[in-house]
Amino acid sequence: MNKSRFITRTVLLVSFISFFNDIASEMLYPVMPVYLRSIGFSVLLIGILEGIAEATAGISKGYFGNLSDLKRKRLPFIQIGYAFSAISKPLMAVFIFPLWIFFARTLDRLGKGVRTGARDAILSDESTRENKGKVFGFHRGMDTLGAAIGPALALAWLYFFPGQYRWLFFVAFIPGMAAILLTFFIKEKKKAKPEDRPARIHLFSYFLYWKRAKPDFRFLVIGLLLFALFNSSDIFLLLAVKEQGLSDLQMIGVYIFYNLVFALLSYPVGWLADRIGLKTMLIVGLLIFSLVYFGFGWAGSLLLFGFLFFGYGLYAACTDGISKALITNIADKSDTATAIGFYTSFTSIMALLASSLAGLLWFTLGSRWMFIISGSGVAVAMFYLLITLKRKRGDI
Repeated sequence: MNKSRFITRTVLLVSFISFFNDIASEMLYPVMPVYLRSIGFSVLLIGILEGIAEATAGISKGYFGNLSDLKRKRLPFIQIGYAFSAISKPLMAVFIFPLWIFFARTLDRLGKGVRTGARDAILSDESTRENKGKVFGFHRGMDTLGAAIGPALALAWLYFFPGQYRWLFFVAFIPGMAAILLTFFIKEKKKAKPEDRPARIHLFSYFLYWKRAKPDFRFLVIGLLLFALFNSSDIFLLLAVKEQGLSDLQMIGVYIFYNLVFALLSYPVGWLADRIGLKTMLIVGLLIFSLVYFGFGWAGSLLLFGFLFFGYGLYAACTDGISKALITNIADKSDTATAIGFYTSFTSIMALLASSLAGLLWFTLGSRWMFIISGSGVAVAMFYLLITLKRKRGDI
C-alpha cells in the first residue's frame, strides 16, 4: 500500500456508505419521539422500545464481529447490515401496530450490529499503523457529516410539510438505498482461512475473546468502558438546553452545530493523532469531555451552549475513531472484527447503564449534579488510562 495514499478506493466507498446511511438515520432522529407519540406510544413504551433495540445492537455487534472473523469475510456483513437499516425506515411507516414498530426498530439496530465489526475491520485492513488515525478519522468525519445533514433535511421537510412525519420515513429510504447500492462496488481482499478456529459459534462466543486477548487490549477496554459508564445519551445535553429556556429551533441548531464540528475536525484530529500518538489524543479527548460536562452544569446562554457543543464535537473527534484505531492496532488481524465487536457490544451495554444512571441523578439531585458527577467519573477513567498507558511504548 502506498503510505502517501491512505484514502483507498475501499476507504472512500465505506466512508460514503456511512455518510448516506447516517443522513437516513439522523433525518429521523429529531422526529422519532414525536412520531411514536403521535401513533400512541407512551414515554414508557418508547423507553422499552429503545432499550430492546439498543440491547439487540449491543449483543449482535459482538456476535457478528466474531462470525466475520470466523468466516474470514467482511463484505457480506456490510451489505446485509446496511440493507437491514435502510429497509427498516419505510417499514416503520407502513404499519403502526406496536409489535410491528418493535420489529422494524429492532431490525434497524440489528443492521448496525451486523455491519459494525466487519466495517471497522475492513478499514483496518486498508490502513497501516502510520495512517490509521487519518483513515478512521476520515471515515468518522464522513459518517458524522451525514449526521449533520440528516436533521437539517428533516427541518426543511417539516418546514414545507408540517406534521408529515410518516412520509419522512419513506424519504429517508432514499439515502439508505444509496448506501446499499454503494456496497456492491466494494472489492474485498481474499484472506486465507484461519487455523484452529471453532466450526460453530453461539450468540455469546465473543465473550471468550477476553481470555485470549492481549493484556494491552484488556487495559485499554477497561478504561474505555469506565468512560462509557459515565457517557450518557446526548439527549441529556439537549434537555439541558431546553431546561434553560432555549427554543426547539435553537436546540436542534446546536445539535447540528455539534455534528458539523465533529465531522470537520475528525480528519485533522486523526492526522494529528498519527503524529503525537493515538493514546495521547484519546486522553486529550477525555479531558475535554470532562471539562465540557462540568460546563454544562452552569451553562445558561446560547453563546455558552454553543461554546460547549463545540468542545463536545472536539471531544468526539478525539475519541470515537481514535479508540477503534487503537483497538485494531492491538488485535491480531485475524481477530480485528471480534475485538471491535467485543468493545462496541459492551459499550452499548454501558450506554444503557449510563443513561439510566444519568436519569436517576437528574431526577434525584438535579441536572447540575448529574453533569458534575458524570464529568468526575470520566476524569477518573482518564487518569486510569493515563497511568496504565503511560508505561506502554508506541501506540498499543
